[in-house]
Amino acid sequence: MTGHAPATRPLRVLLAGFSGLGTQDHQTDMYLPAFSAHPGFEVAAVAGDEPQARSAAERLGVPLVADVATAVGDVDADVVSVCVRPEERAETAVRALENGRHVLVDKPAATGVPEAAAIAAAASAAGRVCLPAHHQRFAPGVRAARAAVGGGRVGLPWNIQTDFLVGAGDPVPEGELVNFAVYPVDIVLAVTGQPVHRVHALTAGAPGPSGAERTAVLMLDHAHGVTSTIVVGRGADGIAAPGTVFHRHRISGSAGVLVVDAAGPVLTVRGAAGARALPFDSGSVPALLDELHGAITEGRPADPDIKDALAVARVVAAARTSLRTGLPVDIAAQPQPGSTPAAPTPTA
Repeated sequence: MTGHAPATRPLRVLLAGFSGLGTQDHQTDMYLPAFSAHPGFEVAAVAGDEPQARSAAERLGVPLVADVATAVGDVDADVVSVCVRPEERAETAVRALENGRHVLVDKPAATGVPEAAAIAAAASAAGRVCLPAHHQRFAPGVRAARAAVGGGRVGLPWNIQTDFLVGAGDPVPEGELVNFAVYPVDIVLAVTGQPVHRVHALTAGAPGPSGAERTAVLMLDHAHGVTSTIVVGRGADGIAAPGTVFHRHRISGSAGVLVVDAAGPVLTVRGAAGARALPFDSGSVPALLDELHGAITEGRPADPDIKDALAVARVVAAARTSLRTGLPVDIAAQPQPGSTPAAPTPTA
């Protein structure tokens, strides 16, 4: 990677957009406070036509540019935090990368596989960091689980069972599969290191107000015979307070079972020698920004990078096809970033 920023000064950040799926505003709720608290970054400007953009600019005492496209090209910034409307994210991220900016892009990074591939191609061509905001990968329990599996604590992993269920809150019109599946799919791919070849998805429970699914079950076949099952979605109003209710992983391997309660948090390895707890600390969003800063200043790829978001987009697209057809979906061989991806193919 070329053109990495020096570590002698804070990296200048442009906050671009204050929108998301449904009523989400992760820029205000997550990234603005995290960037403001991180010693390696300083917010240089705000862009967007939302009321939150004006409020943030006034509160921070920085310039406001109403047009995001203009700001991405003109503002002196090292990093663009992209939280524009989902249908505008690919275009905005590509424009930022082509203008030499590094990018943090909110989830989902793109509305489909071609859009995610376009961002990946732009990041590769520009030699810039493009970090998808898969911050749950940085949850302390998940980080400890990755280290434990990578260190052979459970032997060769062969199955993961995952629950990512959120309590009350505003259902998104697009469905909770698009909203939440990014996190557990990314975690499963990171822990196993094995790409997904086949997806079968089923809905569970009553639909949300828009008619889209609130809860879904994904059954994934990975390379080398590894399998995973993911339950993802939003519970009915009143069952629990807002926030993550269940974020759990049960990782079975040839030498034991790793049980992770990332919301607890508890992480336990059970094997022939008995059960033992593994320590961990730190939070997910600050750790996400640590990774962004380290990748930029050290001139290395981020973990995750936009290619990981592309892999997740393929799985989510296949799951949506499976929900529509009722059939498992084989994911075609992954094309190179920037090429036209093949559509997921339903199989009987």
